[in-house]
Amino acid sequence: MPSLSSPYDTWFADAEFDAGYGHTLSTLLAITPIAAPEGFETRWQSWRKQAKTVDAAPTVLSTDTVHGRRVSVVEHSGADGIRLRAWLVEPLAGPARVGVVHSHGYGGRDGVDLARIPGDAAAIFPVARGLPTLNAGIGAPEQPAEHVLAGIDDPERYMLGLCARDLWLAADALTALVGTLPLYYIGESFGGGIGALALPWDERYIGATLIVPSFGQYDERLAVHCLGSGEAVRDHVAAHPEAREVLRWFDASTALGFARLPVRVEAALWDPYVPPAGQFGVANAARMLDLAVLPAGHAEYPGSEKVTAEAISDGRAHLARTLRAAS
Repeated sequence: MPSLSSPYDTWFADAEFDAGYGHTLSTLLAITPIAAPEGFETRWQSWRKQAKTVDAAPTVLSTDTVHGRRVSVVEHSGADGIRLRAWLVEPLAGPARVGVVHSHGYGGRDGVDLARIPGDAAAIFPVARGLPTLNAGIGAPEQPAEHVLAGIDDPERYMLGLCARDLWLAADALTALVGTLPLYYIGESFGGGIGALALPWDERYIGATLIVPSFGQYDERLAVHCLGSGEAVRDHVAAHPEAREVLRWFDASTALGFARLPVRVEAALWDPYVPPAGQFGVANAARMLDLAVLPAGHAEYPGSEKVTAEAISDGRAHLARTLRAAS
């Protein structure tokens, strides 16, 4: 099978390996999501039920004005009662029409990014347990290679599951602070993957955008080298094959197949950090899919700023459409 070549050979001439992994768009669109293990839906629904017994109990720690929005640092409970910090964004003029939960990549987050947030939206920018800056070292290791393996011997304690379950509490915190609103999810890389895990079990969401989502199609992920957290998982499973059974409960391509809402997936043809086959495994699982094919992910290349700007614009349009459809 021919590998992706020009312009990739020129754009990434110094890359240590072909991050297209020999795929074409046709082969990526043929990637099959991983079938759910027996009890998958029941287990996730039980975690959702358990999370509903936890009081998010949000508190506002500080407030400022940023680019015409009210931005606060807040604290809320996670799925197991741990206290986590996040940023809350509110419009200054008038009530919000939609609530957005906007997660992040494995590098964490050091502030809000309003590019995908409409002016009439309220948004919470949760920070995953353990990750910088707001929750560095709280409840989990800070380094991605350690974070992604924490609790991998037990589905009840595995970090990816806990982070996905924390998203339900982040949404609880948002609605407790600004009122009940239809919710839309945005997540990139790490945030795209844990969002796919969390979305199917939360009836408040009307739509989502998942950007180069991670943690999808572990058969494909574990088969190839990458520069992201997947490499630590691959090494661990090679040494501890039993961990593969735990990962079956946390495959984003499996979970998203249970979601009944419009999902926009921005999936890349070339990505050294999140192999494209995993991203397309997630996309191919969506029942109502708006697919945007990016030339590359986790990388800069000629024209990447224009591609990003168009993706942001199209993502905001997807949010607007889903909101109109839900009204």
